[in-house]
Amino acid sequence: MIEPFYQIVDDVKWLPRFLPLGLKLVQLRIKDKEQDEIREQIRQARDLCQQHNARLVVNDYWELALELGCDYIHLGQEDLDQADLAMIRQAGIKLGISTHDEAELDRALALSPDYVALGPVYPTILKQMSWAPQGPENVRRWKKRVGQVPLVAIGGLSVEKAPEIYAAGADCICVVTDVLYHQAPEERLGQWLSIK
Repeated sequence: MIEPFYQIVDDVKWLPRFLPLGLKLVQLRIKDKEQDEIREQIRQARDLCQQHNARLVVNDYWELALELGCDYIHLGQEDLDQADLAMIRQAGIKLGISTHDEAELDRALALSPDYVALGPVYPTILKQMSWAPQGPENVRRWKKRVGQVPLVAIGGLSVEKAPEIYAAGADCICVVTDVLYHQAPEERLGQWLSIK
């Protein structure tokens, strides 16, 4: 079963700050870095997560995740086109997939993912999205569709909005900015970890 809270970080430097607080599920999502630096960050993140009994999810870089023996890979819809899903499955690595509409959800479910992410639930400042915010009602609908597959809600979420989204059926809430952009990130993370 997936954890109720899932933090995305943009650099391994966050992990020595966050893992000792009890964070158990973290995604390393690195953009615009050289391959060697990405490999080294994934290696460090893998080792830190192992030390803290946490699970690391590698975003996009499935080949490096395979090479370095990571637990999870997260792929967006475009990344699915390039990834060797048979090789990922053969390696025993768990797979999470982003979805934003019904067609993407159908595609994801056909691949038997270990979790499905739905977003953006609310407006997000992190990246420009071509999809309207999903809201709690779509979280409820998605959960009915995915059944036993864990549903991860992402996008514009905060500690204050969390109860409604868990009540709508999200098994897990994933955030980036609510913690990373907070004036006291460790304190905010602690609030998330105390919710469930």
